[in-house]
Amino acid sequence: MTLDDLLEQFDEVLDSGIKIPGKKSIVDIEKLRAVVDDIRLNIPGEIKQARGIVADRADIITTAKREADGIIRTAEEKAKAMVAQEEIVKMAQEKATEIISNAQGKAKEMRRAAQEFVDDIMRRADEGLTANLGEIRKTRAALKQQTPVAK
Repeated sequence: MTLDDLLEQFDEVLDSGIKIPGKKSIVDIEKLRAVVDDIRLNIPGEIKQARGIVADRADIITTAKREADGIIRTAEEKAKAMVAQEEIVKMAQEKATEIISNAQGKAKEMRRAAQEFVDDIMRRADEGLTANLGEIRKTRAALKQQTPVAK
């Protein structure tokens, strides 16, 4: 069950309360506690999802680095094999530099794209959790205002 579904249940419990004069209601506290417990259980799922996204980001960056290292290693090996004549050496050095530059550019772009992807997902998760937390706080505040203080 999603956090939004649980908050909807919370609203339903509040709406099902018995209305008494003075904009107050009597609600089934056990139902309310059950919904709050479900909300508490559901929030760690959202956090686990965010951690999974961070782990995926790390895997993407590791893969990009491994690929870049492989490309660089290949370029270096090709450059060493072409050391036969002066012109060939010059051409090999230019090609190796180009390959290394391209590999570094690709690796940098992959890291940037992975970081943007993870940042976007983390931002959306943050916004969702913040919004849900705000709703929970509003609801709690409303409940506190509605619950008569025992003296």
